[in-house]
Amino acid sequence: MKKRTEIADFAYASELGGIELLNAQYQKQNFSRHSHEGYTIGVIESGAQQFYRTGGNHIAPQHSIILVNADEVHNGCSATESGWAYQAMYPTPHVFEAISEELGTARGAPYFPDAVVYDPYLANLLRAMFTTLGESDNRLVRESLIYSSLIKLVVRHSKSIDKGLPLSRANVSLGLVKQFLDEHPDSDVSLRELSGLAGVSACHLLRAFQKQFGLPPHKYQIQARLRMAKRLLRQGRNQLDVALTCGFHDQSHFHRHFKRMMGVTPGHYAKAVASNNVQVIC
Repeated sequence: MKKRTEIADFAYASELGGIELLNAQYQKQNFSRHSHEGYTIGVIESGAQQFYRTGGNHIAPQHSIILVNADEVHNGCSATESGWAYQAMYPTPHVFEAISEELGTARGAPYFPDAVVYDPYLANLLRAMFTTLGESDNRLVRESLIYSSLIKLVVRHSKSIDKGLPLSRANVSLGLVKQFLDEHPDSDVSLRELSGLAGVSACHLLRAFQKQFGLPPHKYQIQARLRMAKRLLRQGRNQLDVALTCGFHDQSHFHRHFKRMMGVTPGHYAKAVASNNVQVIC
């Protein structure tokens, strides 16, 4: 029997400040627990995907829509022996904030409570948007379909979160650690140094940080380094330079973590953002 080829067609649309797009067919791809700066909005075209989100495991069958909020820890793998295929986009919170403000429905970016929704109308609208972004260079049509899809998504499946409550002292301390890792992802910092920043013991920080943000500090640092790496790749920096600048041991170490988070290699990502469309044969 012929071995199935895994294909990931990654693209970078320039609309609305830049939106990452992925059209993929996977069988053995196993995404590690990670998070994105943007939301994940995906339509399952065939097969089924299994993934973790919001403290639980979910199954997304054919024609369903996957919703993962920005900075929300998740993973992903096939729920069937034959794998799964899907199309996804990763709009930033700033895009949704602007839409929510214009709609007058909420303050700030929306929250999607359900990890999987079945909405045939919206799924077809998203498919039309993906097709247009892949085939048309008409800016008016492209932007109109993006806005239409995201507005429908917000109206039909989101809710707002009340951010008016004051943060506890413990959350503020954990936030300082997260901020440090976000702003200095390449730093060779120790757990003891981070616990000193938070004003708690190293053991307490390890447990509390994972409970609050879904990942222990060392794994969150890898996410921060990968986000920094994506920014540098978009600037045209070479892979080895990016790997070392972001604090990875070597290019192989960087390649492995990037592939497990993005589903494509750093080289393929760099080509995609340079040309705005590239097909990847994994």
